[in-house]
Amino acid sequence: MPSAIPPTAAARGKIAPAKFAHIVYRTARYAEMIAWHRIALEAEVMAASPMLTFLTFDAEHHRVAIVNMPGLEDRPTSAAGVDHCAYAYNSLDDLFATYERLAAEGIKPYWCINHGLSLSMYYRDPDNNQVEFQVDVFDSVDACNAWFAEGHFDANPIGVKFDPEALIERHRNGEDRATLLRQPSIKPEEVLAQLPSPA
Repeated sequence: MPSAIPPTAAARGKIAPAKFAHIVYRTARYAEMIAWHRIALEAEVMAASPMLTFLTFDAEHHRVAIVNMPGLEDRPTSAAGVDHCAYAYNSLDDLFATYERLAAEGIKPYWCINHGLSLSMYYRDPDNNQVEFQVDVFDSVDACNAWFAEGHFDANPIGVKFDPEALIERHRNGEDRATLLRQPSIKPEEVLAQLPSPA
């Protein structure tokens, strides 16, 4: 006989995972992938061998695992699979400081987009995996749900591109957070132009 739903899941009426634990990458560029993720995530190596490395950026034993598989072929960009992995930052200050830290290391985003619900910067690691760094636009789930209900996502499910240097300058000049994060309006015919260029 099935057990009752635990109290922790009662509010949702279902048992779901407690959190997303980690992502694992197979690579033929083992050293490069480890170095990139250490820099990009400010991660520490928790365990390492010639075959497998665990990295973390918080109290979890590993958030990223990298498996050394020499001879792997690069995945075609047209192949089905995971599109990207996203990491959320607590504040605009943190996101902008990360952008500047990585830019100083020669790591630049290939796509900066205000999705309406998040302000996001997308990077590519040495294997061309896409990694998103973002900050939430809304302060609450209710505010985000209201944004969806108002039809903004239906009108533009992609977002509006932005220049990170210009936005950081506006931030330094004291422009308030709400204005910086507000998604600019664009015409329907401009929506597809917001997509990134092919890799």
